[in-house]
Formats: sequence, structure tokens, C-alpha cells
Amino acid sequence: MSAVSAPADRRFRRSHVKPSRTRRRWAGRVRPLLQYALAAIVTSYALYLGSSSLAHAHVLRVDRILVAGNERLSQGEVLAVLSGLRGESLVWTDLDRWRQRLLASPWVRDASLRRSLPSTVEVVVWEREPIAIGRINDDMYLIDERGTVIDQYGPQYQDLDLPIVDGLTAAPPVRTQSPPDGQGSAGAGSAAAPAPDRVRADLAARVIAALRTQPAIGGRLSQIDVSDVHNAQVILAGDAAVISLGEDQFLARLESYLDLAPALHDRVTEIDHVDVRFDNRVYVRPKKR
Repeated sequence: MSAVSAPADRRFRRSHVKPSRTRRRWAGRVRPLLQYALAAIVTSYALYLGSSSLAHAHVLRVDRILVAGNERLSQGEVLAVLSGLRGESLVWTDLDRWRQRLLASPWVRDASLRRSLPSTVEVVVWEREPIAIGRINDDMYLIDERGTVIDQYGPQYQDLDLPIVDGLTAAPPVRTQSPPDGQGSAGAGSAAAPAPDRVRADLAARVIAALRTQPAIGGRLSQIDVSDVHNAQVILAGDAAVISLGEDQFLARLESYLDLAPALHDRVTEIDHVDVRFDNRVYVRPKKR
């Protein structure tokens, strides 16, 4: 076997070296990714700068507040609750925080706020509906179907023809906390309206709701007494008798009394109390002379 001779010149010659295919593939994949990432970073930063400048631009600051849906609450009262919203950034202002301030008003059952470019906030208010005048701690209050106190009854509500509810009890009123930043509805920090007992308020609301289905009867409802949580007593306009209805079947029981009322008044000149809680039986108590 003959000897193998190696070339004497072992110097590295670049022109004769071929690059590795693996390295070339790796570099080809990474380079586009780096380019895309850099482009994304630049685009995001540009968008951030653009949105920031737009948010602070004068044209995108709240300049108008449009109010709809209010009847008892005046527009001025709604705007007073939203004091401080005007001038804020339309883009970044927290509308839910302002909505919560509106919901703190006793007349507001629900509310929605919507942005409208370039500088308007549209406000829609749904007000509570008073169904009765509740006598609580010797004072009179408007209450809704949930027994929530809306406002103290006064001359400004004389147009409301509502039944009076007696027998409501309430816990001692608590003092409310002033909202942050010193903003909110007038009277913050004063004594809150009393909260009626839920059981009695619910009993009164159920009586009113049942009788409202027959306007001819519901329109005559003058007074409800819920002192006994198991027996609602009512007085009708044009009839001095106190009528015990129990805790259910209010309309049916009252209709049975009205059917018998002419005959009962023929027999008893002055009726003090009528009890119609028992099927097929009516108990009548005449007034004492």
C-alpha cells in the first residue's frame, strides 16, 4: 500500500468554504421575526402616542351633557350630581363611576351614560315610581313598589293621588358618607331617609299591585294598614269601614265585600270593621255608639 501525502499548505481558504445549510435556515427564519417584532413595537408606540394626544386634545373633552328620561328630577339636579364630568377626557373618563353617583339619588332607579363624539355624554335616567305615601315615625314619605323611600312627601307632590300606608316601622336613620372629591348629590353627609321594614312594605306593595289590576277598585283605595304582617287592612274612598284582607287573595276578598256591601249597610247603619279573610263568611262589627 502506497503512502498518502497531504498538501503542505494548510492555510484556510475562505473562497473554498461553503456555509452551513442549518445556520442559513435558522438565520432566514429569525430575521423576518425580528423585523415583524420591531415593526409591531414601533406601531404600538405610535398608536399610544396618537391616542394619548387625542385623549388630551381639547376637542375630545366633555363639553355637553344631554339628559333624557327624567320627569320628577330636573335637568339641573341631574347635572348637579354629575358636577365635574364636564371638562374630563371623553375617552378616559370612567362613566361607570358617574353612573354610580346617579344611582345614589333616591329618585333614580337606573341610569346609562354613553359617549358621543366629539365632546358629548348622553345620559338616560329611569326614575322610581311612587305607589304610596308611607307614614314612618310620624313623617310622610313617598315609597316605591319595593318599599324604598324616594323622598319626603311635601307640597311639591300634591298632584300625586296615592294611598296612605300606616304601620310601617323603620330602623333609626344612619348618616351617609360624603362621596370622594367632595362631589355628589346635595345633602351628602346628612341623615339618610328611613328604610321601612321590608316585610310590611312588601305586604303593602302586594295589596296595591293586586288592586291595580282592577282600576275601578284600585282607584278607590284610600288607606292600608300593615301593622299586622299577616293581615292587611284597607279603607276605601266613600266607605268608612276597615276591611281585613289577610295576606293573600286581596282582590278576590275585596270584591266579595263590595258585592255584599249594599246588603250589609242595609242591615248595619254604621259599620266599623269587616273581616273577609274566611271563605263564605263575613264578620261585621258595627260602630259603638
